[in-house]
Amino acid sequence: MRVIGLFAAVLLCGVVSAQAPQAVPPAARVRRPGGFVPGQDRAPGDPVQIARGKTLYEIGCRGCHGADLRGGDMGGPNLLRSQLSLSDQDGELIVPIIQGSRQDSGMPKIPMSAADGKATAAYVRSILATIGGQGTPPSIGQPVANILVGDADAGQAYFDSKCSSCHSATGDLKGIGKRIADAKTLQNSWVSGGTRAGRGPAPATVSKARTVTATITHASGERTEGKLLRMDDFIVTLELEDGSVKSFRRNGDSPKVEVRDPMQPHRDLLSIYTDKDMHNVTAYLVTLK
Repeated sequence: MRVIGLFAAVLLCGVVSAQAPQAVPPAARVRRPGGFVPGQDRAPGDPVQIARGKTLYEIGCRGCHGADLRGGDMGGPNLLRSQLSLSDQDGELIVPIIQGSRQDSGMPKIPMSAADGKATAAYVRSILATIGGQGTPPSIGQPVANILVGDADAGQAYFDSKCSSCHSATGDLKGIGKRIADAKTLQNSWVSGGTRAGRGPAPATVSKARTVTATITHASGERTEGKLLRMDDFIVTLELEDGSVKSFRRNGDSPKVEVRDPMQPHRDLLSIYTDKDMHNVTAYLVTLK
């Protein structure tokens, strides 16, 4: 952890000890909207070099710095916040580190030629040029992905098989394709178990439909039902219909507690869905106008 921390500090502060990059002549500058540093100018990159750099980054850098440059599973720092990355113009700051100048601080040497290092640096700069503000995903300037690529007929068949026991195209989902016009929002909604658009608290009918309830059967045979507030190995707490809250001591399986979670089927399906299934169902749901 100490090595990783030192490396992060080096990346964040490396620009202090590095030579200031040569200024890009005004005629060569291209004003880009937004950016990590608003209004920052940077010469446009070579698309061929950037594409090659992306491949090299995926092979040599992604494990530490992540697919989106925000840090990966191996603990590398966020390159989108690195002053060194932000100041690099043509690999003059990034390439030496790739080639091992910071090994004593925890950054291993990556087996890349100078040309490959410059291509990787060009890719990093290309991502920095697309983000719209500090901390936001690098999506500005990128084409919006089209998720309507599924087969609506196959989606209907899947819906009839897996979903129709709880949902109905002519009942609770009637007109959902019109209510949630954005296909991506619609897909996120049904996969997570929601069926409404917009922010703010859910309507009472929706909240009630998602409420986890429980029935406690006591040794006497008496039953207590209510909204489940808490349950562990020792205590189960319910909110009763009159609004009062009651807790009951548990000893193993006594008393018997039956839990009903309307969202559990959605959670169970998360491990079963394939990308194809989700796209097919979305393609079907958008037809429900």
